[in-house]
Amino acid sequence: MVRRLPRRAAAPAVTVLRIGHRAGRDPRLTTHLGLAARALGAERMLLHPPDDALAARLAAIGHRWGGTFAVEGVADWRSAVRAHAGAVVHLTMYGLPLDRQLPRLRRHPRLLVVVGGAKVPRDLYALADYNVAVGSQPHSEVAALAVLLDRLRGLPPPATWRGGTDAIVPRAHGKLVRRAPEGTR
Repeated sequence: MVRRLPRRAAAPAVTVLRIGHRAGRDPRLTTHLGLAARALGAERMLLHPPDDALAARLAAIGHRWGGTFAVEGVADWRSAVRAHAGAVVHLTMYGLPLDRQLPRLRRHPRLLVVVGGAKVPRDLYALADYNVAVGSQPHSEVAALAVLLDRLRGLPPPATWRGGTDAIVPRAHGKLVRRAPEGTR
């Protein structure tokens, strides 16, 4: 007998909003947030305050490896939260457990996932539709975002990465990167 699993609804479209980015101190961490967001299927990243150099570095990664991930600066994160046409999810270790919130999050076609910096403004907790914890312990923002996106969306299909100049060829040993022929990029 073949057992059929229940069909899951389409995963929500995800935008990540990084607030409290400190250009002089946080470029590596925020870059890793962008890399995780892109690799795990988020459509774009909003960055407050704007950092054009970081946005350009992430755009270069998209050009090289494919996909449509975009990074935009926002001058006022509160306006971005209020203007979002979907549910707002604040990742915080003080929120409700992710496993309890996942069924609710999956019901929304669009999510804005807010990842704070050093000190999150108190009003974000009230502006968010969901305050979600990936474990109720101190941890990395990158890890929390990766776990949320994986549980919410799973890994993106290979077709997601079309349009890049380079592609990784999976191997058991060693590394192989294949360059796209000119005219096919």
